[in-house]
Amino acid sequence: MKRLALRYLYFVLGVAVNSFGIAFITKSALGTSQISSVPYVLSLQFPGISFGMCTFLFNLLFILLQVLLLKRDFHPVQFLQILVNLLFSGLIDLSMGALSFFQPQALWLRLLSLGIGCLILAFGICIEVAPDVLVVPGEGVVRALSKKTRRTFGTVKVYFDVSLIAIAALLSLAFFHKLNGVGVGTVVSAVAVGKCVNWINRHVKAVQKIRALAVPDRTAEAAVGQ
Repeated sequence: MKRLALRYLYFVLGVAVNSFGIAFITKSALGTSQISSVPYVLSLQFPGISFGMCTFLFNLLFILLQVLLLKRDFHPVQFLQILVNLLFSGLIDLSMGALSFFQPQALWLRLLSLGIGCLILAFGICIEVAPDVLVVPGEGVVRALSKKTRRTFGTVKVYFDVSLIAIAALLSLAFFHKLNGVGVGTVVSAVAVGKCVNWINRHVKAVQKIRALAVPDRTAEAAVGQ
């Protein structure tokens, strides 16, 4: 139970880091992160709905997609992603509020903000996925696609994120007749975050140790199944 509680603690930490990374990228004013590009464009079009609330509604579609992809392999416990989605979306609004003072103007500072945000987001994703308990819906659907296609998580994430950017760009053009909320930073994060995830998973020992927490539990579950 102590090991399981620790795994969930790391998961919540990963969700918090994710939300902060997304806010940091958004504050670069070069476009938000790829995973949040569609909700961000929707929040700009409908200012009465917060960025976090748009994220919550959009992520419900990701949960449905997981159910359709995994079918019987989608375990009922994964419906807790709805609660995770609520936490994640709320933390996005909280992080945006906490960074309200941060308004970089110089291009080099905006690029630095973008780079740091991508690293924070990638690290948060690794921490979130490593305990193998729950994931936020956006990462859950990538994991489902990774399982179905038998490709690495980071590689699938690049393709998935590029698809989200295309949808966000189309919505932006339809709503504003120009790119609004989607920019070079969105494209950079789409390519960079997945690559950073692969590198962190291979080389950062702290993430490997978190992942190791789940190994005994998997072994025990397999023994019970036999």
